[in-house]
Amino acid sequence: MRIAEFERALLVRFPREQAEAWDHIGLSCGRPDDEVRSIACALDASLPSVQAAADAEANVLITHHPIHITAPDAVVDAGAGHPASSRALFTAIERGVSVISLHTNLDRSREARELLPGLLGLTALSSLEAPDVPGIPGLGAIAEVPTWTLSDLARQAQAAFGGAPRVWGAADHVVTKLAFLGGSLGHLGDLVVAAGADAVVTGEAGYHVCQDLLLRGVGVVLLGHDRSEEPFVNILKEAAAAICPGIGIATIDGPQNWWTFTEGERS
Repeated sequence: MRIAEFERALLVRFPREQAEAWDHIGLSCGRPDDEVRSIACALDASLPSVQAAADAEANVLITHHPIHITAPDAVVDAGAGHPASSRALFTAIERGVSVISLHTNLDRSREARELLPGLLGLTALSSLEAPDVPGIPGLGAIAEVPTWTLSDLARQAQAAFGGAPRVWGAADHVVTKLAFLGGSLGHLGDLVVAAGADAVVTGEAGYHVCQDLLLRGVGVVLLGHDRSEEPFVNILKEAAAAICPGIGIATIDGPQNWWTFTEGERS
């Protein structure tokens, strides 16, 4: 299968029209007419991911996060004078790695909706964007839960996603309906309230967004943007395997980009 055909098959599974207008998805760089020989999957299309894919002899790298949202003004093997995406693109081209990204179109997929609640042993009822229409694509998920406290939820989230979640809300706050959104909550806090959720599990959210939700009776569990979306790499891998059976597929683990300082220790 040619890389262009592989990209088209991925975009049938995760349609381009379901991506945000500002997003950059699909093939960023590479050789569309080359045969797919080996595939690597990663969360980020960063320089280390490109290098790891090339070292694994993969000529296709599929990622969730695009190599860039806005293209750099130059594609050069340079340092601090250019964005990191500039060198990542240069290296991908230099080492023969075609980069394909599935970002907000994957975020709206059934697979993404079901995966995050499933890691906590819950079942997604609908998306956060369309809570009353379960069958259509939409960002995030809504799930009913056993009667947990916010402390119970944080403990479950830490076990499922790792790291040290940051929690907004009283430890004994009761949660019976829960919202999920991988990555950034952004401007979607109102949808959490409208869905009647008692809490939201997400990657990151601004201070004022969290404060507003807390004052409106919604607890917030912040996992870290990357922690909340690392499970999506498995979606990429399963999609690649279904489209290209028999092709070798490697998974690239993301680096620990950040750490939490707690009582003099990193956690």
